Amino acid sequence: MSEPTVHTDSTPRERSAMLHFPEGFMWGAGTAAYQVEGATAEDGRGPSIWDSFCARPGAVLNGHSGETATDHYHRFAEDVALMAQLGLRAYRFSVSWPRVQPDGRGPLNPAGLDFYERLVDALLDHGITPALTLYHWDLPQALQEQGGWGARETAARFADYASAVARRLGDRVPLWATVNEPWCAAFLGHAAGVHAPGLVDPALSLRTAHHLLLAHGLATQALRAAVNRQARVSVALNLSPVSPAADTAVDHDAARRIDGLLNRMFADPLLHGAYPDDVRADTRHLTDWSFVRPGDEHTIASPIDLLGVNYYSTKTVAAGGQALGPSPWPGAETVRFRVPEERPVTAMGWPIEPSGLTELLRWLHTRYPHTPLLVSENGAAFEDCVDQAGQVQDTERVCYLHDHLAAVHAAISAGVDVRGYFVWSLLDNFEWTFGYSRRFGITYVDYTTQRRLLKSSARWYRDVIAANAVPTS
Repeated sequence: MSEPTVHTDSTPRERSAMLHFPEGFMWGAGTAAYQVEGATAEDGRGPSIWDSFCARPGAVLNGHSGETATDHYHRFAEDVALMAQLGLRAYRFSVSWPRVQPDGRGPLNPAGLDFYERLVDALLDHGITPALTLYHWDLPQALQEQGGWGARETAARFADYASAVARRLGDRVPLWATVNEPWCAAFLGHAAGVHAPGLVDPALSLRTAHHLLLAHGLATQALRAAVNRQARVSVALNLSPVSPAADTAVDHDAARRIDGLLNRMFADPLLHGAYPDDVRADTRHLTDWSFVRPGDEHTIASPIDLLGVNYYSTKTVAAGGQALGPSPWPGAETVRFRVPEERPVTAMGWPIEPSGLTELLRWLHTRYPHTPLLVSENGAAFEDCVDQAGQVQDTERVCYLHDHLAAVHAAISAGVDVRGYFVWSLLDNFEWTFGYSRRFGITYVDYTTQRRLLKSSARWYRDVIAANAVPTS
């Protein structure tokens, strides 16, 4: 992949100090419906599992919910204008299933589809590519009451929903993602119980993971039948390099188990058409995997055009220890996770490891060489605040984004086919179980007034997009 000629007024010496990205590289930012839209009871939207989960005492920090969030439902025009000000080439957003189909089956809600049509048209009017995600965790509560993702039927309902959205928007949306981070939906939501629907059942979590992947395959087929022929279909996985804490057999085995559950259990059936044998063996004491029916893996492996890669950190693991409460790692509950003392961390406590993104992209390119990659999420939460001058000087985030974009560039230079990068996230928003206590946005949101304020990272990112390049330092 050759580097482009970037036309700027800089001198040759200045230009040589830049890391240039390929021509047509997609620069974007992302959000998710429940985290930003608000308006949870307006215009015919039905309740989702996150509405129900947030209503549980103690489930979410400070009792927060997405009821108002950042009011994107009413302020989308303002937010699209902000995107245009930043020069974003693409905006990754998710559709709220219960806003479009309140019961998850049956009649559609015209007002819900109208909202997304207005959003898509506004993006196109500003020259911004809509990148639509069909599922970012907000399952209609009505489907949860009928078994949720533990029920195979939900995968079929998801395909129907995908088809309905595609029939309305398929002529204008060129980039589609089916499911975002099925690992989180399956294991945080059904094994550890810390995400909606808040269940603790390791066997159920494995069945749920399969049904989410099956839903992806069925939805991919539905999209192919309904969208513009030039549209691209993807799925977004949260992936991380996993390394042993020590060079011992037991720690290497612990790393293998976590790598299997986090990375290969999802990417292998999608791109190789089969679940890893070792993951099945590691979890045989929990389930016999009879939920995988003949033909399922073929459906899951329905061809995609891009693999979305959501990267936040690496994982260092050690064997032994004791399971302290419910775990999101079925079959690996006693594996311990370590944060090396010398590494800085984000406000989430996640180690900052930009080289891990290069390592991950190169690993994916080696293991799945025919699938182009898209960094569909990357970003960090820090303790942002407005200073006396009325600005948010988030220098830590600027450094984080710089180093991770340099890591993407290193992967591209090594021959990895990376098509774009989406910063997470456009706006500060509802951060799931952390409520409004964690800020990931490049735009500061005052949750009392809903005022938007560009952080220094947003202005830095604007300059990167304009140059199609990152400074070397």
